[in-house]
Order: sequence, then structure tokens, then C-alpha cells
Amino acid sequence: MTIEIKAPTLPESVPDGTIANWYKNVGDTVTRDELLVDIETDKVVIEVVSPTDGTLKEILKNAGDTIVSNQAIGSVLPGEKKAAAKEEKVEQITSATDEQTDAAASDSEAIISPAAKKLIEENKLDGSTIDGSGKDGRITKEDVLNVLESAPASVFKPAAASPSSVGMSKEGRLEERVPMSRLRAKVAERLLQASQSTAMLTTFNEVNMQPIMEIRNRYKAEFEKVHEGTRLGFMSFFVRASTEALKRYPAVNASLDGDEIIYHGYQDIGVAVSSPRGLVVPVLRNTDTMGLAQVEQEIRQFGEKARDGKLSIEEMLGGTFTISNGGVFGSLLSTPILNPPQTAILGMHKIQERPMAVSGEVKVLPMMYLALSYDHRMIDGKEAVQFLVTVKDLLEDPTRLLLEI
Repeated sequence: MTIEIKAPTLPESVPDGTIANWYKNVGDTVTRDELLVDIETDKVVIEVVSPTDGTLKEILKNAGDTIVSNQAIGSVLPGEKKAAAKEEKVEQITSATDEQTDAAASDSEAIISPAAKKLIEENKLDGSTIDGSGKDGRITKEDVLNVLESAPASVFKPAAASPSSVGMSKEGRLEERVPMSRLRAKVAERLLQASQSTAMLTTFNEVNMQPIMEIRNRYKAEFEKVHEGTRLGFMSFFVRASTEALKRYPAVNASLDGDEIIYHGYQDIGVAVSSPRGLVVPVLRNTDTMGLAQVEQEIRQFGEKARDGKLSIEEMLGGTFTISNGGVFGSLLSTPILNPPQTAILGMHKIQERPMAVSGEVKVLPMMYLALSYDHRMIDGKEAVQFLVTVKDLLEDPTRLLLEI
């Protein structure tokens, strides 16, 4: 009796997913909770594990196929683990040399990433001649591309055109065609939707970061010690200042649902995080109840999960407001694009020392440009400007955050 491998239950906002990669082939031995397949959605990559010990009997959905919630994508024949173990034990007793050879071959395959292996096969390269730059000598896709770029055109044999292929242009230069991932495609769709279906406008201001920097420099060592290694950054101050400003200007914290306006009685702030798959926006829940340390801890955890592809769908859903920090990449000024159905997004930028007129004197101060993009259908210019000025005032005088004034 076989056991079905099913896709997980997807939330209403994620109608379907795409099979990204199978880690096992039909006939391979699998163990309970062993990773079998990745399913890519518009928001995250979901890992599907084996429901039991046994053998992978069939694969119903291959890489690139679209699936829906709870759809069968394969099956496992249970009860094969013991037989496989006995067979392995016999092999160990009767042929230690063969086992070592097989293990060496297995190790050789294990240090080549799937993407790199595909390129090696397509271009008929010898993997043993390629030096791996990854962990434990793992050969990465970039290592193979470097070999292809350095190889003479006469040696290189381009593969036939495929959904993902590397080849030579008419001018004899290396180029690669890669299908757009679901996340990248969804980001493109949402950005286009936001620019075409909203009356988006951006207002700008600038904030003197010296008060925040002085607090950070004065207390960062003690803060890190008390909060078990959590570092005091700038984002927590912006989250707290934005939360207070959202309370004062509910329209900025609202969202649109057709012809209806939804005013939220809570503040859930999405924080844009860069990941290998693209930009993702995990959400900090109920930020009005969070302290600076908790904000920093959760943002750090989000960053680690985004890097490792471990963010869950639940962590990405919802959000009443978004903060994007282009300053970490050196951006001095930009216009952030709305994240529908939200009606506003705050853009942070690089801290730059500039001469400023203060009480009739010229002083060099660490300044940051702030940008608030908002949907003019929902938010009047007056509210948007006052919201941004409130954020500026709270940051330039952090005591206001404590006094809530």
C-alpha cells in the first residue's frame, strides 16, 4: 500500500505553487521527514518531507509543474528501509572495497550543486577538473560559469536551447537564459499593478540622525550585553517612530478593499529584507507592544530565515505598513513603490554627513532622506506630510517616544 506525498495547505492569498526541485528519484530509499521536494510560491519556498520510511515509488508532478493545496505530487512505498539496511549490511561484509568506491562516488556527486551539475552535463565538462569555491570544496554554478568564460570558443560546445541554458551569442560571448522565478514574476506583477492601479505620490523630508546615533553609541555595548547579543540598530527606532505616527494618522495605517476602506486597530509593519530569491517582506506583528530589543531580535531572525529560505507563509502575510531600507545598499534617495493593498510605504536611505544651517550657524550633521509613498486616493497630502514630519520629530527627539508626545 502506497502513501501519497501531498502538497501542503496553502493560504487563500497563495492560490498555487510550482515544483522547484526534487531531491530524490523514483526508486530511491527515503526516510521519514527527509526532504523530498521544494515547492516555490509567490512568497516563499516550502519544503515537503517524506511521510514515512520506504522507497519513492512515483513522481506525479515534475519540476516546473503547477500544483494546488493538498494535491498529490508523488507516492512512497513504505517498509523498504529495513530491507535496504540489510542489503547495505551485506554489501559492507562482502565487499568493503566496493563500498568505499561507491562512497567516494557519492561524495564526489555530493560536492557538486544541482545547478552546477546540470551545466557540467549540458556542456560536456569534466567535473573533477573544476575547483570548488563553496563550503567543503563544493562546486557551485558560478565555478562552472567561470570555467566556461575562460574556455576557448573552440572548446566550448553550446547546449541546445532550453528553458535554462548557457550558450554563446552571435558575437561569441557567453550568455545565459534563465526562466523568471515565481517570486520575481510576482514582484514584477505587483510593482506594475501598484504603479498602474494606484494614485501613488511621494513626499520627502530629511532627518538629523545625530540624536539616535549618540544614544546608540552610548548604550550599544550595555544593550547587547543585557539582551543576550542583540545589537541596537537604527531600524528599531524607525519601527517605533512609525508605530506612534500610525496611531496618530490612521489613514496611513489603512488598506483598500475594493470600494471600502479598512481602518486597522493594530500596527503590523512589514520590513523589506533582501534574500537570494529576491525582495521579501516579513511582518512584525503588533509593533505597539514591542520594545526596541524585540524588534531587533525579530528583524535579525527574519534576515537569517530569508537568507536560508526558511521564511514561512504566515510570516509574510498581512501587514498594514511597510518600511524599506535602501540605505544598506548605499541609496541616497529613492521613491519606494506601494505594497498593495497597503496605502503607504516609508523609505529609509543612507546616512550622509552634510552642512546644515542650525540657529544661524553651519554645522556638519549626519542626515538621512526619508521618502513616504502613499495612495492619494486614500491619503490626502496634508496627512502624508504630517505623518512624515511626526516620524522626523520622534527620531530627532527620541524622548518623545517615551512620553508619547
